[in-house]
Amino acid sequence: MFSYKNGSRRREKMREEEMVRDVNMMSCGHGGGGSGGEDMNVKPAWLERLMAETFFGGCGVHLNQRKNEKNIFCLHCCLSICPHCLSSHRPHPLLQVRRYVYHDVVRLDDLEKLISCSNIQPYTINSAKVIFLNQRPQSKSCKGTVNACHTCDRILQEPFHFCSLSCKVDYMVFEGESLSSILHRFDESDFSISQFEGFRVDGSEVIDEDTQFAPTSSYSNTEANSNSVISCQPNNNIIKKNKTNRFLVLGSRRKGAPHRAPLS
Repeated sequence: MFSYKNGSRRREKMREEEMVRDVNMMSCGHGGGGSGGEDMNVKPAWLERLMAETFFGGCGVHLNQRKNEKNIFCLHCCLSICPHCLSSHRPHPLLQVRRYVYHDVVRLDDLEKLISCSNIQPYTINSAKVIFLNQRPQSKSCKGTVNACHTCDRILQEPFHFCSLSCKVDYMVFEGESLSSILHRFDESDFSISQFEGFRVDGSEVIDEDTQFAPTSSYSNTEANSNSVISCQPNNNIIKKNKTNRFLVLGSRRKGAPHRAPLS
């Protein structure tokens, strides 16, 4: 009788633990709405952590590894990881975070599978539309009748109302609007580890999209050459650039005495 009671208690405790685990997975791993008794103005764990997480810092687990920037967000664990951590999160849904002008962005196509990005102004970087995760600091706010972000007053293009994901979410929470109307139930296969098959973490140089997300620079090779007026070449010839953008090559040989043809 005593052992039977102990066994039933253990089974009840296991069922309670499973229920708690399922609730945590639903709140962190999926973005859909819950039952009618839940507060729909509460941000799901994955969304709150995505907007609050610090990306592109060094991974504490792989400090001695190259390319250890934390630019991946695990939707299951609700934390940022580096490419070296992928093997530990192989079965989890993963979201890649990119960098643009020193701020975190996510591709619009990826973010739209998790949450509605309507009315958020996107930016086109290398032929891909991206959304800022958080608002950016600005030196001055807009004045007059201009289209501006409803949360931070950043000037926007028509017909957008928000400059970032956090501005839209915070505005809806402040206005008492239900977040369940913009959260989506996503397919975990869309965020599988297969999307990171091109990542190389073997110590060799990696050319990834993050290095291409810098603003277009007007400092071209032509301008670089114009600033370098004189440069030395291996053959000891001097190349000088004149005002007509033409290069004059001055050889090192001296002009010798003229040689006349023999008299016939």
